[in-house]
Amino acid sequence: MATKPPQGDPVQDAPKVAERKRAAAGLPAIGHTLRMAHQQMGVKRTALTLLSVNQKDGFDCPGCAWPEPEHRHKAEFCENGAKAVAEEATLRRVTPEFFAAHPVSDLARRSGYWLGQQGRLTHPMYLPEGADHYEPVSWERAFDIVAEELTALSSPDEAVFYTSGRTSNEAAFLYQLFARKLGTNNLPDCSNMCHESSGSALSETIGVGKGSVLLDDLYQADLIVVAGQNPGTNHPRMLSALEKAKANGARVVSVNPLPEAGLERFKNPQTPKGLTSGTTLTDLFLQIRIGGDQALFRLLNKLILDTPGAVDEEFVRGHTHGFEQFTEAARAADWDGTLAATGLAREDVERFLRMVLDSERIVVCWAMGLTQHKHSVPMIREIVNFLLLRGNIGRPGAGVCPVRGHSNVQGDRTMGIFERPAPAFLDALELEFGFAPPREHGYDVVRAIRALRDGEAKVFFAMGGNFVSASPDTEVTEAAMRRARLTVHVSTKLNRSHAVTGARALILPTLGRTERDLQASGEQFVTVEDSMGMVHASRGRLEPASPHLLSEPAIVCRLARRVLGTEDDVPWEEFEKDYATVRDRIARVVPGFEDFNARVAHPGGFALPHAPRDERRFPTATGKANFTAAPVEYPHLPEGRLLLQTLRSHDQYNTTIYGLDDRYRGIRNGRRVVLVNPDDARALKLADGSYVDLVSEWRDGVERRAPGFRVVHYPTARGCAAAYYPETNVLVPLDATADVSNTPASKSVVVRLEQSATD
Repeated sequence: MATKPPQGDPVQDAPKVAERKRAAAGLPAIGHTLRMAHQQMGVKRTALTLLSVNQKDGFDCPGCAWPEPEHRHKAEFCENGAKAVAEEATLRRVTPEFFAAHPVSDLARRSGYWLGQQGRLTHPMYLPEGADHYEPVSWERAFDIVAEELTALSSPDEAVFYTSGRTSNEAAFLYQLFARKLGTNNLPDCSNMCHESSGSALSETIGVGKGSVLLDDLYQADLIVVAGQNPGTNHPRMLSALEKAKANGARVVSVNPLPEAGLERFKNPQTPKGLTSGTTLTDLFLQIRIGGDQALFRLLNKLILDTPGAVDEEFVRGHTHGFEQFTEAARAADWDGTLAATGLAREDVERFLRMVLDSERIVVCWAMGLTQHKHSVPMIREIVNFLLLRGNIGRPGAGVCPVRGHSNVQGDRTMGIFERPAPAFLDALELEFGFAPPREHGYDVVRAIRALRDGEAKVFFAMGGNFVSASPDTEVTEAAMRRARLTVHVSTKLNRSHAVTGARALILPTLGRTERDLQASGEQFVTVEDSMGMVHASRGRLEPASPHLLSEPAIVCRLARRVLGTEDDVPWEEFEKDYATVRDRIARVVPGFEDFNARVAHPGGFALPHAPRDERRFPTATGKANFTAAPVEYPHLPEGRLLLQTLRSHDQYNTTIYGLDDRYRGIRNGRRVVLVNPDDARALKLADGSYVDLVSEWRDGVERRAPGFRVVHYPTARGCAAAYYPETNVLVPLDATADVSNTPASKSVVVRLEQSATD
């Protein structure tokens, strides 16, 4: 039997700290998976549900976007994927009676962990203006309320339509169509806060804002560089791919400010060896200072240029542009500046160079550790320079691999969820649906928060996600949300965004990935795109958590009919009845989706075209792959300060908190910890176990404080510290963003540590 949710918030005042782990997965992961799954689902439901995860006839894991191999295990899921499924398929329920017992003022005092543990939402709920309790509301009345507020706006651009990465391709396409029919491109999404920097850099340099590799490329690589990423927690199934690559002869270099158990040794629970000794994954660990990656790759590029025969001159001549300007900038790199920026030893950089020169096929993988800095875009461009020099884009076993963090975040962007849509996409939309979409760019996440703060946006509608907890500058974000006339959240579970509301608020409960979707034409499936551009079907198997749930496509279609009126010529009712009709329209609007319904019927789906990968064609402004020559940047740290990166614990997925432990880092029963290098701690007179307030420093002079964090002496890079988000999002200034992409710079926050009043 599943257990009941916690009645009170757990006390987290005294986290327990032990030695960090040197290996990931294995028997402990199996035990932890089963324990958490049984707590949420019970034994029988656990078995039935987990055996359908990531299967060709099953449902796509609602966790990360790592692709599935062609030949799949019966248990094709990881520990954190199982946690995500258990949270969605839980037997716990949040009913109208729950909301009657818990006013919004009470919910606002609760932790994100407690809110999420209460279970699945069962009814549409409405918070009237001036009220402190949500009350049940019919779907018809809920859509009326949204329509009232939208039609009262002086401009469609006073509405914001946010999307989380869990939203299916079909729902995302309908959602952007509705917003643009209404008249706005205000379509921010979670990509704005994570891989926007990747898309910006790759679009400019290779012409496609996505990764250029498939799983087989990892298996064929000679060298795999994993930079700014912790796959053991954030993308655990990637460890299986690295293990297979190692078996095929690949070497792995990890570049990160913290040692991570998953990249040290992987104990694959699917194999006998994995249950005993496991596989060493990393051949070279470069413990880089936060933000030093651009300097590292710039120096590597200089050293490659200085090595006779190291440059693929035929590729550079035939396929690239800007080589001369790049060469001039690269030759200016020097050892002293690079070692100061990176904190690395010269012999380690030289060893890395030897591995590069010994490798014909190289893949570089990265995640948030590279994308959330002021200089993230030039940092990623420098990695592209590194790959272009030796022809490592557009051939097997080589390429760029930005590892996306949410199961359809890449697909949502492909479907048109973007505040700056390409003119070609809008042209196709206009041709297909016979209306003129707005052409003016809309708000991304940061600009949407500013617009809400300044009264320029009045309605906020979220298709999934937990916007308040995911966004930077928590106090500013929450104050901005409270200025809205109406906030609406399409959700499966309770989260903090439901407790930080506009004058009026709606919670619209929706089906999850695990659940059957029955519409008028019969049972439906949806589709998703993984981190490597593979598109496949997802079919839920469980009965819905409540008969009062609607699917995301149904919510969009009914809302569109109510807001746009019956005279609108888009067949919203037909789209709701049969998602195949939506896919027919996608096939005519989105390149690469031709004959969508027939191709997605193939087990495992299909790969989207990728010109650089498939034919070494680069659809950039120059028609070639572009070398770039940006000045090298890295954070400069004032005396007595540390550079903080925000990160996840192992019991966490994005803003969803599954538990209060971070098993691999040795943290138990608490999340308010700050990891500090022991030498830095001694210099700052911070004893292990002491309590401090984290205070960020930014040019606006505003004090942003996160109080009551336990100091943990931990082997971080010198001058660097780490702590979990969303608790530390309060420290990230709204205006501290990456150049070009406008992504919040959550991985390089200058902080001082002050003794806590609670110590």
